[in-house]
Amino acid sequence: MTTPHMIIDALLIGKPVPFRGEDYSAIAKQPTRDPVRIGWAGFEGDQVADTVHHGGWDKAIHLYPQDHYGWWRDRKPGQPLLDAPGAFGENIASRGMTEAEICLGDRFSLGSAIVEVSHGRQPCWKLDHRFAARDVMATIVKTARSGLYFRVIREGEAQAGTRMDLLDRPLPDWPIARVFHLLIGGSHKADPAAVRALADMPVLAEAWRDRARKLAG
Repeated sequence: MTTPHMIIDALLIGKPVPFRGEDYSAIAKQPTRDPVRIGWAGFEGDQVADTVHHGGWDKAIHLYPQDHYGWWRDRKPGQPLLDAPGAFGENIASRGMTEAEICLGDRFSLGSAIVEVSHGRQPCWKLDHRFAARDVMATIVKTARSGLYFRVIREGEAQAGTRMDLLDRPLPDWPIARVFHLLIGGSHKADPAAVRALADMPVLAEAWRDRARKLAG
């Protein structure tokens, strides 16, 4: 039986630059062919502008499946951001699994590092501004093509062109797409028991556990 895995098309890092008015952002990350050192805070050399909403233990590394890029190109024809990895500000541009197959708490190899899925990526206005469109954030909320975040379980080093193997899956009933629909996409009223379960799930990122508690009432 083949081990579930993803192929790394690119590893990307970025630094804050002027984005809109007085706002800065590091969303425009650039790929590197060099090995990337992975510490507890994420990729060495990668920075965030908004330390309140980005970075930290639960948001150390952002992955966005390249499997979605064709779908986006059909809806955004001629959008140059979609010609190469990094359109969504991802650190890892991967192929082979999406939010429908990747589960909360999954642990993957990332070179010599080990990473753990902590939650999905909640989109914000910066994606609309980056794409010069008004519907990117809303489309992600509707479709759960969100990408996801990892926390680092073991530090190490990784390089593009390699694969990420699934090492452990403790919560097979909780794909990130399901978690996203419940907590961000508005389906919490249809399954309140699931929302209550998420509120008590230690592996779920703290911010999303708080959201689950609020939605559960």
